[in-house]
Amino acid sequence: MVKAVCVNGLKRPAEGAGERQAARKRRKAAGGGREPGPEEKSSCLSAALFGEDCEISRDQLYELLKFAALGKCHSAAQPSWCRIYRQSHLAGVVVIVLPEMSQLHFYQFYLQFRHLRKVFRHRFTLTPSANFLASLYGEGANPKPQNTAQGLTSTSSKSSDLKCDPIFQKYGGKKRGLTSYILTSEELNKYDYPIKGSTRWKGYVCTGCDKQRTDSSPLFGLDCEMCLTAKGNEVTYVSLVDARGQCLLNELVKPQSEVVNYRTSFSGITEEMLLPVKTSLSDIQTRLKKILPRDAVLVGHSLNNDLQALEMIHPSVIDTSLLFARTGNRRFKLKFLARAVLGKEIQCEEMVGHDPAEDARTALELAQFFIEQGPAKVAELNLEMLLKAENLAEVSKKKDALQPQGCRVQQQLNEPPHLSKPCFLLSASFLECLQVTGQKPLLLGRQELDSSGLCQSNLSTSNKQILQKALEDVPLSTFSIIQFSLGPENISSRLLAELCEKVGSKLTDMLTIYAGPFEENFRLKSVKKKFGKCGPIQCLTVVTETYQPYVCIQYEVLEAAQLAVESLNGAEVAGSCIKVQRPVTAAMLDCDVLIKELELDVENEGVIYVAGLKQSVTEKDLQEEFSQLKDLEMLFLPKDLQSAKHRNCCFLKFQKSQSAVDALEVINGWTLKGSKLRSRHALASGHLWRWIWQMNHSNGKQRGNIFYKKMQQLPDSEQDLKKKVKKLDNHIQKLYRSLQNNTLCVVLFPGVNSTYGSQSGLGLMGIKGDRGRSAC
Repeated sequence: MVKAVCVNGLKRPAEGAGERQAARKRRKAAGGGREPGPEEKSSCLSAALFGEDCEISRDQLYELLKFAALGKCHSAAQPSWCRIYRQSHLAGVVVIVLPEMSQLHFYQFYLQFRHLRKVFRHRFTLTPSANFLASLYGEGANPKPQNTAQGLTSTSSKSSDLKCDPIFQKYGGKKRGLTSYILTSEELNKYDYPIKGSTRWKGYVCTGCDKQRTDSSPLFGLDCEMCLTAKGNEVTYVSLVDARGQCLLNELVKPQSEVVNYRTSFSGITEEMLLPVKTSLSDIQTRLKKILPRDAVLVGHSLNNDLQALEMIHPSVIDTSLLFARTGNRRFKLKFLARAVLGKEIQCEEMVGHDPAEDARTALELAQFFIEQGPAKVAELNLEMLLKAENLAEVSKKKDALQPQGCRVQQQLNEPPHLSKPCFLLSASFLECLQVTGQKPLLLGRQELDSSGLCQSNLSTSNKQILQKALEDVPLSTFSIIQFSLGPENISSRLLAELCEKVGSKLTDMLTIYAGPFEENFRLKSVKKKFGKCGPIQCLTVVTETYQPYVCIQYEVLEAAQLAVESLNGAEVAGSCIKVQRPVTAAMLDCDVLIKELELDVENEGVIYVAGLKQSVTEKDLQEEFSQLKDLEMLFLPKDLQSAKHRNCCFLKFQKSQSAVDALEVINGWTLKGSKLRSRHALASGHLWRWIWQMNHSNGKQRGNIFYKKMQQLPDSEQDLKKKVKKLDNHIQKLYRSLQNNTLCVVLFPGVNSTYGSQSGLGLMGIKGDRGRSAC
């Protein structure tokens, strides 16, 4: 029996090393201890991308590419939002960038992008970036200082470098009070801090510190050590210090669940230490609420992890990992900041585990330094260069230790040290990371890299030339970025407003159905009840222009409208035998084709839509009800983005397509809390739920003839664009076919920021030859 995972935005069950080892032992005991074959050892990708979890930032994308290209051997961590299994088996990474194109373009030309929608099973919404390629490569770091004839940096050059520093750009050069560095509500949400009122943090305890903060509000340093238990990360040690560094709380905590891993090397906690401990998490929560004044500001390094482990909500936080962050929010470790900024050593190698009181005090001192000295002073420290110099010195030292004395002297005299396997540069740009680790990135397209690593444009290059070059050079590179363009730089921007209007209009039509005719005295409430069983209704109006009244029903999901057309056409509703149909417009002539292609979309493979849920049904009810379905992998219960109430529908994702087909037969007519359920294959799962909801609410008004007249002004340009899109899809198909199996391929529509408006981007990704997570 497979237990479904139920989320607001899907969460993936963690698979620890202990679980994997136990599974291997079970297979061996059952006679399955043979070495896996080459096919079983291939890399695969797992991503739980539904609803809010589908919106991926550039930093998260950077996180994925960094791990795929560098792996654990260079200290790159698994992405937080998806997972690559057997990264070391990857044959390479290929990123295909389509500049000036957005999520809107993909769905306007959905039928033309035939290859993309049939190959890539993982998709996500991408926050748009003004200069995507530059940000991807991590450009914007401090330029190299220009030296004068005397070998000193000029004042004007130094000033220019300072203004380019991300800390200076974010906070300016003047000193500010502490309230300027408190995370905003948007930042708290972005960086995964527990927030009051969110259903995700239901059951978390508020500190009660609800008084208005001022620049005189007291600062408190907080740090926790955690152990891994059956429940997840649980607090085992808590330290709280005041502004003078004095400990107000420094206590061990008894975990609620059985400890799986004490993580002694990091936490310093052992089984013997926790045996006599009686203090519980609720005891700590109560004490923190008593100690902290109502206007307290908590300071910590990545404090979101500590607050999550404490299961507490605090509104005013200064996060030193973000305060000192570099371009793209690349962060420094606390140990390095302590040495570089404060000149003190913490987390020494001879100590077993970290001292939470020491870490809390250090984070507090870092925040105090930043506030007292100001951002300009911090920018002058040039922490990025200090870390690079420290890493390079460490690498050189390790290499010298392995060489005979004579070789070391000769190397120092004749040539600079060669970095064969340097440690990972945490704050270096992505381009620098690849180069230092011996990987020369390949960049092909209308922008190319010069010797300094900057992008230079070459507008004369055609897509055909780029493809030909890619077919030759990509197999020789472990990391490649290929850019294809639709043509003149302004073509997509010029049509953006019209495309947005057209997609919104078509989407509205696809979500809308007409039902009737009804008798003059029919009850609208009966119609709403009947059609509401197919899914969430946005609006319902009576059409009186006809001889007999009809009802116009606009749904919030495509599946609901399609289910109504399929199941209620010809049915008896409110005492009348009615016809159910979509609007008849020019844009809807290919609706049936589009619906069929959406069903066949690889992203919707194994996903079904279920409607008819009552508001009284909870996530727990659904988990228990659907847990008996075979191969059920995850469950997504959409919620209204304004009211946060769940809609009367959900999506079920199965590991196998046939299991989804079998589930459809079982669920149709299934009764849950007195309500009969209806289901069908999904049409718009994953990232599309949120996007359709937003488009639906911003474009809900009916369009008139003015819109269609406007679109007729550019028929040739639009038709030409369709042809180019089809060619572009063919180019990507040829390139994809040429890739080796086990190659991670990511296709990016970066999004659009222009005078015509802003549109979110879209990412499609997959590993060639990957048959899905269940194959792993």
